[in-house]
Amino acid sequence: MSTYDVAVIGSGPGGYVAAIRCAQLGMKTAIIEKYDTLGGTCLNVGCIPSKALLDSSHHYEDAVKHFEEHGIEIPGEVKVNLEKMIARKQGVVDQTTKGIEFLMDKNKIDVYHGIGSFKDATHIDIAPAGRAGGSAKGKTETIEAKNTIIATGSKPSTLPFIEIDKERIITSTEALKLKEIPKHLIVIGGGVIGLELGQVYKRLGAEVTVVEYMDRIIPTMDGAQSKEMLKVFKKQKMKFALSHGVTAVERKGDEVVVKAKDKKDNEVEFRGDYVLVSVGRRAYTDGLNLDAVGIKTDDRGRVEVDGHLKTNVSNIYAIGDVVKGAMLAHKAEEEGVVVAESLAGQKPHIDYNLIPGVVYTWPEVASVGKTEEQLKEAGIEYKTGQFPMRALGRSRASGDTDGFVKILADKRTDEVLGVHMVGARVADLIAEAVTAMEFRASAEDISRMSHSHPTYAEAVKEAALAATEDRALHI
Repeated sequence: MSTYDVAVIGSGPGGYVAAIRCAQLGMKTAIIEKYDTLGGTCLNVGCIPSKALLDSSHHYEDAVKHFEEHGIEIPGEVKVNLEKMIARKQGVVDQTTKGIEFLMDKNKIDVYHGIGSFKDATHIDIAPAGRAGGSAKGKTETIEAKNTIIATGSKPSTLPFIEIDKERIITSTEALKLKEIPKHLIVIGGGVIGLELGQVYKRLGAEVTVVEYMDRIIPTMDGAQSKEMLKVFKKQKMKFALSHGVTAVERKGDEVVVKAKDKKDNEVEFRGDYVLVSVGRRAYTDGLNLDAVGIKTDDRGRVEVDGHLKTNVSNIYAIGDVVKGAMLAHKAEEEGVVVAESLAGQKPHIDYNLIPGVVYTWPEVASVGKTEEQLKEAGIEYKTGQFPMRALGRSRASGDTDGFVKILADKRTDEVLGVHMVGARVADLIAEAVTAMEFRASAEDISRMSHSHPTYAEAVKEAALAATEDRALHI
């Protein structure tokens, strides 16, 4: 029987990063992965493939709608080759997952493919999973681990009355490998995943209708971002049914019918050829045999942990989507590092308030810190500085004039409490806000930093000026 200092169950961003950091700190480490490839949801059917399709569809849309204004003429009709687009996406995924295999070899981490389940607190059975996690014949092996990190991630959620057939009624996993462009894609859920994949297929020619239970899209983000993105999406001809609760989804051959009730309790019907169910994700603990070691879960199936990510069993930890908090790859990575360094006797920390959130539509959406709604609810006095992207020379040069940067600062101390952005490349730009807030910068601190011209980043400086003394220079 092989013995390890640490065993990690799950090889997504949280799991593989935890394993690498443990190995760097001198621990003998194993990682257990149910599927044939490493990388978890994010690399295989989440973050990476969706961004590949977002970029490909963006290039197509630019070619069709915007090249001519830049003086670029393409003879003949610009066409979509969806099969080739999907193949490129898969190529990106394959290259990325092979990179994780390389990192495992480099750090001398033993990789086991199979379903890991607890035999007891220090022994893990690994049963053969077969291709893509299916059942398979073979011998179960057991390893011993002084410590274990659960990093099994999440799976797409659904509604109790919806039967996902993976053909016409689909989740994000199937939406990443369609063989045809939908004529009318109905998206249930106006959150990150639904909006990103909805925009992909809208660009490629589908009619897209988003049905959202709440009264606004991306409801967890700042209200100003929701309002701006609704305006942008409508300009892009996406349709929205807000404050609509879905009551039934029924397939009739190649047609899918979605029934919902609006806020006046009127029944509304939507008909399309595909329905994407994107109503969130659930913690995935299937097959772990948590009962064998008495690990507690909450009412949503998430593994309960303390402030150090330790479960009620002293040598078992849990990180990422399988525990409470935002289901974000970079949050999982930070938690993986925290556990590894804690096991090594170090004193790491995470400020969950400073984990940024991003929507990779175009324009992009990014946030860190408190929203205006949260500050109001908490009774914190604050001031606001907002600057529109359309006022930037860089935005006019690129033609990306939608969006803004909004800075919320403490009214008394001027400390930055939240930064919310919509615009080109704000997914990258939000890192400036995270850095500033990590060092507890004031709006004035940011306003006095030189920002290169012309850049999108100038909007951050201008918003900080607006928050400091209401003295933005370029509006």
